[in-house]
Amino acid sequence: MKVLFAGGGTAGHINPALSIADYMKEKEEDFEALFIGTERGLEKKLVPAAGYKIRYIDIRGFDRKNLLKNISVLYKLQKSRSDCKRIIKEFKPDAVICTGGYVSGPVAMAAKREGVPAIIHEQNVYPGLTVKGAEKYVDYVAVSFEETKEHMKNPHKCVVTGNPVRTEILNADKTEARAELGLSDKPFVLVFGGSLGAAKINETMIGVLKRMCEDKQISLLFGTGDRNFAEVSEKIKAEGIELGEDIKVVPYINNMSTAMAAADVVVARAGAITVSEIAALAKPSILIPSPNVVRNHQEQNAREFERNDAAVVITEDILTPDILYDKICEMTLDKMRLSQMSKNVKKLAKCEALEEIYQVVKKIINK
Repeated sequence: MKVLFAGGGTAGHINPALSIADYMKEKEEDFEALFIGTERGLEKKLVPAAGYKIRYIDIRGFDRKNLLKNISVLYKLQKSRSDCKRIIKEFKPDAVICTGGYVSGPVAMAAKREGVPAIIHEQNVYPGLTVKGAEKYVDYVAVSFEETKEHMKNPHKCVVTGNPVRTEILNADKTEARAELGLSDKPFVLVFGGSLGAAKINETMIGVLKRMCEDKQISLLFGTGDRNFAEVSEKIKAEGIELGEDIKVVPYINNMSTAMAAADVVVARAGAITVSEIAALAKPSILIPSPNVVRNHQEQNAREFERNDAAVVITEDILTPDILYDKICEMTLDKMRLSQMSKNVKKLAKCEALEEIYQVVKKIINK
């Protein structure tokens, strides 16, 4: 089975594709994958690191604020579609799987033109522009929520699969993970703002780190995002914060499955893939939804967890170092509450998405 994958920009689009590829590799002896992405996105780093080949196209998303810039975007779209057709002819895939990001658009168009069956996966409740635009070019739209069908022009194409969770996440063990990270008996807190980082969380964490390093009661791993690491490091230095052995600040968390499995509490954004992985590992969390997303879908994700007493939600408008630090301490000290939250969040987990998507792909290949 030869499958062409398209998805890029952030880890939220790339990791689902990698998860699906890894799962199919286990299922199919003759499996071969090729990825299409851009050289600007995280796919340039993540895909080769996962052991897969990748080809690059030059494509950008539409600029809603400066419409004149979209003239060049349209040109790039036409050229990238031709590039994708050439890649498809060379690779000869049995199927195409798109997982979002603007790179998925020209790939879906080219697949339709070349007669290759394709699906696209939507991680959130509200479909993005790329998914809506690609809908007419694909055989099926794999969605994560039943409600998503209401926002699609062709709901009959939708198949509810849930969000694919990486196999290493599903198989991770807390005791083994803590041993691998060399953690002490202190509560361990994992903090990250998404694959690209989050300015508000990074800013808030400076104050949290100051108090945490003074109290020395908690172990912590904080991922700033590659582009923000230097700035955060400078602020830590300017504040005179001395990080101890139990407090680590890194640009990117490469071993996320291990770090998340080891955590007692996860502090993160509320993107669809993030909350799906938190649920799969039954982790109590503090969710800080990004306000800069379509239809505020991250807060909707977070509130769903909050309603089920599976997470604490802190919106950016009330987020301060003291509020976040106090909530971290309150949660880590209350073992009974953490245990109950863990049970509650496990009920929200959907762990069969990879098999569901695999079956859909087999279906379109065997048509």
